[in-house]
Amino acid sequence: MYSYLDLLKDIKNHGRLRQDRTGTGTYSVFGRELRFDLSLGLPVVTTKRVHLKSVIIELLWFIRGEGNIAYLKENGVRIWDEWASETGDLGPVYGCQWRAWKNADGVIIDQLAQLLHNLVHDPYSRRHILQAWNVGELSKMALPPCHVMSQFYIADGRLSCKLTQRSADVFLGLPFNIVSYSLLTHMLAQQCGYQVGDIICSVGDCHIYTNHLEAVETQLKRSPYPIPQFSFARKPSSIDDYKLEDFIVENYTHHPTIKAPIAV
Repeated sequence: MYSYLDLLKDIKNHGRLRQDRTGTGTYSVFGRELRFDLSLGLPVVTTKRVHLKSVIIELLWFIRGEGNIAYLKENGVRIWDEWASETGDLGPVYGCQWRAWKNADGVIIDQLAQLLHNLVHDPYSRRHILQAWNVGELSKMALPPCHVMSQFYIADGRLSCKLTQRSADVFLGLPFNIVSYSLLTHMLAQQCGYQVGDIICSVGDCHIYTNHLEAVETQLKRSPYPIPQFSFARKPSSIDDYKLEDFIVENYTHHPTIKAPIAV
């Protein structure tokens, strides 16, 4: 994960001070890319602890296609609490778009089901897209999607993913996003009969919040450990049947947690 640490250094050393929606302020650079070979292990940051249970439960929540945080709270995950209404609603965010994209004519499209079908039956298509940025529904979302699109690519029996983000909180959010889409790639590969390839994370606005600078300095003083290995406990019958205990991460050695406030 040296490339992730290099991105933190890049922003700290070259980022421009900018105001932002939250009023916190950020140091920001524009247009950066990270690449990891998933066959070598799970690309999870080791210079601090990443709460992998939260990543997995959130991903399963996306796949369920829900816009209410009830499932997250039932599983002890609080990462969306600050944006939810009193009843737990977030509007048609991420998973809602993955599983129930609404066309202007009212037709509902299950993008994830279509993606799975096409990965098997038309593997060399250039249209393996999962899209969250539904312009017609942005105003209904508590938070417009940061990870807006993923594209999948098959070569030599290996499935790769290119994640496109419009914006990334590089200290808090990006480590989650990298692991989440890595696990999604593993799930799709298992369901469709492929090995895993690369994950490429392409980000527009890469930023560190001004109140995260001390935490970033602490992290950059630490030396990374080897990344952990990943496997599944079983092959579920469908993408909808995965459970937390199906995800096996071995030898995740990490430095202590570094806490920092979330900008809402």
